[in-house]
Amino acid sequence: MKLDGTAPKSKNINMAAEPACTKARTGPAMTEEVVTGDGGALANVVVYVKSGLDGYSFPAPSTAAKIEQQGCQYHPHVVGVQLGQNIDVVNSDQTTHNIHPIPKDNREWNESQPPGATPIEKSFTREEIAIPVKCNVHPWMKAYMAVLPNPAFQVTDKDGKFDLKNLPPGTYTLVAWHELYGTSEQTVTVGPKESKTVTFTFKPAAAAGD
Repeated sequence: MKLDGTAPKSKNINMAAEPACTKARTGPAMTEEVVTGDGGALANVVVYVKSGLDGYSFPAPSTAAKIEQQGCQYHPHVVGVQLGQNIDVVNSDQTTHNIHPIPKDNREWNESQPPGATPIEKSFTREEIAIPVKCNVHPWMKAYMAVLPNPAFQVTDKDGKFDLKNLPPGTYTLVAWHELYGTSEQTVTVGPKESKTVTFTFKPAAAAGD
């Protein structure tokens, strides 16, 4: 996963109005719309199989995904979950947060979570790439939840790599989604015991008018 061009610079987030937020941090808070690593590797990209797994059944995992509020930012910035899989929302800060996903195809919810509260447990019933999440108390807090119908997905980190394991032989349409640069598709055919290398490249210009 690469960015072909110069990444926009992250901006400092001013948390001075919330002392509990600044106290919880070990370093400066930065925006996370575009996070890159060496060689233009692009993080926070959801890569998933759009088609090619028709006819297969994928029960929801029994383990929950997790999104944590720490230092008044969401970790991870982008989280992927399967349909019906629980998401545990954790507040590790000494201040109250208000978690508010804003889906288009799923049911919207909006809940406060004081310090030390038990995790909020939610799940989604419809595929959606991707649901914006905000905090109504701290307007700089932003994240995304990607809801997928099967387990063939991954969110890239700073190395930009992804590995969709255990796909049966077949032809697949892969999609890469980024919050600023939109989506890119590729078709790949995988034979028995075969692995393929796929590279998605986004260009900053693709965000124009977004």
